[in-house]
Amino acid sequence: MKSKSIMNIKNWRVHWISLVLTLFFFGSCSDSDNEVVFNPDKPISISSFSPETGGANTRLMLTGQNFGTNAENIVVTIGGARATVVGANGSYLYVVVPKKAGEGTIEVIVYDDNGMEQARTTASTRFDYVTKRLVTTLVGHVDEKGEYEIKDGPFGNAGGIAKIGWLSFDPKNASHLYLVGDQTAARLIDLKNKYLSTLYVDGGLGGVMYRMRSISWTLTADTMIVSTWRSSTPQSNAILTRNNEFKTSPFLITGTRRCSGSAIHPVNGELYLGDSESGSIYHYDIDTQVTSPALFQVQSTNTDFKIVIHPSGNYAYLCLADKGTIMRTDYDWTTKRLTTPYVFCGDPGNNGWADGVGKRARLEAPFQGVFVKNPDYAGKADEYDFYFCDRENHCIRKVTPEGIVSTFAGRGSVSADNAVDGYVDGDLREEARFYNPEGIAYDEVNDIFYIGDTGNHRVRKIAWED
Repeated sequence: MKSKSIMNIKNWRVHWISLVLTLFFFGSCSDSDNEVVFNPDKPISISSFSPETGGANTRLMLTGQNFGTNAENIVVTIGGARATVVGANGSYLYVVVPKKAGEGTIEVIVYDDNGMEQARTTASTRFDYVTKRLVTTLVGHVDEKGEYEIKDGPFGNAGGIAKIGWLSFDPKNASHLYLVGDQTAARLIDLKNKYLSTLYVDGGLGGVMYRMRSISWTLTADTMIVSTWRSSTPQSNAILTRNNEFKTSPFLITGTRRCSGSAIHPVNGELYLGDSESGSIYHYDIDTQVTSPALFQVQSTNTDFKIVIHPSGNYAYLCLADKGTIMRTDYDWTTKRLTTPYVFCGDPGNNGWADGVGKRARLEAPFQGVFVKNPDYAGKADEYDFYFCDRENHCIRKVTPEGIVSTFAGRGSVSADNAVDGYVDGDLREEARFYNPEGIAYDEVNDIFYIGDTGNHRVRKIAWED
């Protein structure tokens, strides 16, 4: 099956524009006091470099003498790791800092066309290398024409992924990451064996698990609950069991129809169902299999929203993609029910992109989110930040317990083409781009985020560089 992603084409344009700008810069930076063509009878030298500190993928300018203009004949190492030489113009070198350049010594070697060393020099001071988080691609292949094939296989050979609306780790197997989207297939990412496989394929509109929206787990972690969006019948959440390897659906939960998401209370084990058609939340008793009347309406009918409950169980966030807001609903430990929600951040009806506090922040389409413990909050009442995908803003955002919203990753490389969407790996904010990210999961042990980059048909990874 072949599909096409137009954003992959935009990614190529970003890189070409960046290259053109770089070449233009070097073509205009001549210095009459320095020779441009490399002279093998004279030494080369490094007088300075800028910036003096940075991490992998930092653009570094070296100033000196007698570098020549043939970048292909110049080797630059930083801390023993080879840097990418982008351009040379006699007294200037422009390089990209490599990974694992921790020791920081900068060395430049010039070779002739036959690969024979002609000159070598070392900077008198060291580059201050700082380890940082980077966005990379985990799995999903889209070719240069923007086309992809949906197929299973090892990470290097697997095809693109049609839609990634929700990511969830198996609580009993940290190397198993499950994904579903607004399609008819659930898939498994095996991080240990680096393999993408199909877990469940539904039969379409009349199938049992049509339009899968979210994944949650019972407290024993032996049952996976997959919410489904079905308009023909008031049955919406499929129950998959570990005994059946999560491949068959014994029964469906009755009581809601177009379920945009469901969630298990992490302490009491109750199941909450979000019905997009009515814009309401329901409580479901797993033991008695009874769905309660609507607890409350979120904001209006036909509202697409996700439910994410805090690890303490004290409250939940409701991510309203259509309204550009995140609402908070507190948990009543006496009645054991979520209570009427209120707007926590974003302003209903005033969508956009702006960092800020509470209603002053602007969101476009908040989708899945995940709570991440912040060590700086140790001893506070709430020690968790909330990271979420802002789909239409093409980025990953963070909101603190106080409601302070900031942009964590994405919307980079803006100077290349004045766009914020696309497919670019690299520095979280300076380079990286996403296209309609929807799913997010967090590996607490290894401090790694996984992003379901739906528009790019790939799963991306945010981690500290190796």
